[in-house]
Amino acid sequence: MEELSSQVLNPDRLKALETWLHETGVKLTQVNGQRKYGGPPDDWRGAPPGPGCEVFINQIPRDVFEDQLIPLFLSVGPLWEFRLMMNFSGQNRGFAYAKYDSPALAAAAMRALNGYSLKPGARLSVRRSTEKRQICLGALPASTGREQLLQVLRELSEGVESVTLKTGPLEEGVSALVVYASHHAASMAKKVVVEAFKKRFGLVIAVKWQPTPRSQPDDPVRPPKAPTPLKPPRHPHLSQPPGFSRAVGGPCSVAPAAPGSRQVSQAPPVDAVKLLQGMCEVYGRGKPLYDLQYLHTGPDGFLYFGYRVYVPGLARPLTGMVQTLPGPRPEAIKDEACRAAAKQVLSVLYRA
Repeated sequence: MEELSSQVLNPDRLKALETWLHETGVKLTQVNGQRKYGGPPDDWRGAPPGPGCEVFINQIPRDVFEDQLIPLFLSVGPLWEFRLMMNFSGQNRGFAYAKYDSPALAAAAMRALNGYSLKPGARLSVRRSTEKRQICLGALPASTGREQLLQVLRELSEGVESVTLKTGPLEEGVSALVVYASHHAASMAKKVVVEAFKKRFGLVIAVKWQPTPRSQPDDPVRPPKAPTPLKPPRHPHLSQPPGFSRAVGGPCSVAPAAPGSRQVSQAPPVDAVKLLQGMCEVYGRGKPLYDLQYLHTGPDGFLYFGYRVYVPGLARPLTGMVQTLPGPRPEAIKDEACRAAAKQVLSVLYRA
């Protein structure tokens, strides 16, 4: 009975919403499972907000609507947009997004409204929105071209900024990284492109969020402290990380023995990936994240990769290019490229 009663709409709350809309003239638009105010509102002046201006609101009672939520979040500052997630029954789904014109106002909303009590036993959770803007399309035809895909996506969805095709030994078939102008645009595209490709081209493709590495967690109550510069430990016998033989992050640091000389046993080379991870963990920063992209195969047979390595505690990723010899499996090639990238990153950090 409790489950059934939770699905029944509160007529008094619906009447209050209708009265508020009539008295204020606020316009709400129902779009794909959400009800939107603004984006921007009619009286907005200025450019659209940039990154860091949106907050995620959770634990909203199911019979609470915009007549209570929008004035509450407007009390902090002007709203560019407010989106309340809705289900087919007409109830809200318990969460919403509010976007302000500056990161400072978003931070103020988190401080003022996180834990705010709308009714006895119901306290809002307000924290920074992740604002993911990148989705990954998989299982695309081998003949897919970048310009062709870009044109199709712009017909099917709004806010497409760029498309990058991913092919090569580390990819199964052809996939694409699509960057949108906003989290809202990417979220809407994620809902419609699968069905649109099926109806228009008879293709079943895969769509998922592209992870966005973050260097520090969100905390609406206590903003994170600025990270202290990350300095690698100095080893008395290690002026730079050791090389390794297959990946061109640098040649192996062990010189070949001269003819006729006695072979001196050497310590096994240090795995640069483990060394970088251990260094980050020593400083309590977590684990580094690797983003590899196959570029091309050279005439000498080497595979060339671009990389971004997100080192916790650093404001920006470290980027570069490495090359490896082909391996027996895609996983082995990826591991080799990661080791080469880690070695280059360690070299940069040791020179810092």
